[in-house]
Amino acid sequence: MNVHEIRSKPIESTEKITINLGPVDLGQIDLLVQEGFYSNRTDLIRTAIRNQLQVHADVVRQTVARKSLVLGLQHYSRDDLEAIRTAGQTLEIQVLGLASIANDVTPELALATIESVTVLGALHASAEVKAALAGRIH
Repeated sequence: MNVHEIRSKPIESTEKITINLGPVDLGQIDLLVQEGFYSNRTDLIRTAIRNQLQVHADVVRQTVARKSLVLGLQHYSRDDLEAIRTAGQTLEIQVLGLASIANDVTPELALATIESVTVLGALHASAEVKAALAGRIH
């Protein structure tokens, strides 16, 4: 099995982040929310982040291509990894977005099939699989 044959499956997900803002910035955000420009603080912050990502979209596209990253969501099922093991191959997971490893994947299967993991975004996997792959996660 060729690594490129593994299919992407849509997974709806968001990750929580925490930021620290000064009182003046926070006050300005609250003012814009109060005046109806945004529905809440989160709406303003998401909009600001999306605008900045759009400003840098060309750099992101070029870097994704240069580093051969999968852009978006990439899911690895137990069947996918079993097929990789049967073929005597290993994976170098490189994702910008969300990489997920199914909950029924054992640490032993993950170690036998996943050579390295580079995720810019989020990695969803069981605690046991993450622990097993800790030395291979960059």
